[in-house]
Amino acid sequence: MKAFSCRVCGNALYFENSLCVSCGTALGYSRNEHEIVPVDEDGRYVDREGLVWHVCANLNLSGCTWLATVEGGQCFSCDLTRTRPADDDLEGLSQYPVAESAKRRLVVELDARGLPITTRDEDPEQGLCFDMLSSVEENVVIGHADGVITIDLAEGDDAHRVKVQSELDEPYRTMLGHLRHEVGHYFESVLVRGEERMDACRELFGDESKDYQAEIDRHYSEGPPEDWQESYISTYATMHPFEDFAETFAHWMHISDTVETARAYGLTTVDPSAFTLFSDLVTGVWIPLSTALNQINRAMGSDDLYPFVIPPPVLDKLDFVAALARDPHPVPA
Repeated sequence: MKAFSCRVCGNALYFENSLCVSCGTALGYSRNEHEIVPVDEDGRYVDREGLVWHVCANLNLSGCTWLATVEGGQCFSCDLTRTRPADDDLEGLSQYPVAESAKRRLVVELDARGLPITTRDEDPEQGLCFDMLSSVEENVVIGHADGVITIDLAEGDDAHRVKVQSELDEPYRTMLGHLRHEVGHYFESVLVRGEERMDACRELFGDESKDYQAEIDRHYSEGPPEDWQESYISTYATMHPFEDFAETFAHWMHISDTVETARAYGLTTVDPSAFTLFSDLVTGVWIPLSTALNQINRAMGSDDLYPFVIPPPVLDKLDFVAALARDPHPVPA
């Protein structure tokens, strides 16, 4: 995430700001400009080309600060949400802003890396959309299927998420982490096409034709292999090649965004784009940076920021994902 500042007074801004706390200017995020821009008293912003943008209709519902093309309409990020909690689901609505905030950050990351987002309007069968479901009255399973990412809004509640994290013995569990993982499934289906990419993917992650349900049952009955740390980023990645890819994709996003944020705020001067191989960025920048950040967290009595060890085979997997992102237009299968 880049560092933002107010165009009116120069005060530092956070990505979530709808108001400058220094000069009081109302703000909105312009996806076209990748900037936080001032809006007038009517919630409008006129860009350099004379196009008029409007504050998203969901500002008060989900805290959305993005700009929409139509007055009273939704922004691009909100349009990606296919299902949200009902108006009478007060608990679901209270958890909804956490998920939407994480999704907006996810979209900014995908835009920054040039990854194509095909919407459901553009492709009704496989386009990307999100079902933000409340588990107040029904069981919700987080997952991805044919472009639809399902999120359990209860994960926005800290107590619930920490409880599940402890039950599953996971070192890291966040709403943004869920979204990065599930969108990894989506982009595997979009980008890993053609014989050459399919073969390379199988060589690194394994045979994706393995029975998925059988592998899930095996994982939860037997646990991960004893030597899983030698080849995988997490125990969850050992479940099935699809999960290994999604976990690797998520960690590629974790590392990329954190390094770029650190650079934006002066914690490192290294330009991530200077590295030909992503693995070189990991070993040369990320490992020492994450070690320092872990120690800072420990100094505050908090858990490690990045509680993972990256073995050499995972470096190769990260390179594969990063190469897909650099060339997100595969030869059709």
